[in-house]
Amino acid sequence: MAAKKVGVLIREARLASGMTQEQLARKVRNCSASDISAAERGTKELTKDQLKQIAKATGVTQTSLLNAPAGGTQSSKKPASSNSTSSSASKTSMRLTATEKRLVELYRAADSETKKTAMKVLRGEDGTVGNLAMTLLEGAVEAFAGKRGMEPQEE
Repeated sequence: MAAKKVGVLIREARLASGMTQEQLARKVRNCSASDISAAERGTKELTKDQLKQIAKATGVTQTSLLNAPAGGTQSSKKPASSNSTSSSASKTSMRLTATEKRLVELYRAADSETKKTAMKVLRGEDGTVGNLAMTLLEGAVEAFAGKRGMEPQEE
């Protein structure tokens, strides 16, 4: 039973970190992809050292894997200093780059129309990027003209 709980956590952590069993096995000493597979199925128990290496490679806490037999099957992600965020809906955390963190902050602070536009830009929907570029350019021209005491020229 305990091995199954650990196996579920290993699989969740591996998938959350975007690794294949082979990729994870390469990061763990004395462990093959078939060992990872067997551990995930709960048919093989890995050593504490291997579990620590898996935790480090996948970004979960060592405690979540080492204490899994006593607890549930929710893997807990390490807070990545100030570069992590948590979604209350999915109860998972992920590591973010500084740029991604800033994008999240800006998105959260934006009004609903800006959020819709941002999503269209990120999806690459027709004309959105061009419209955004024109809006930015128009704002820059107005700001430049204002600093120079000039009226922006119309085409």
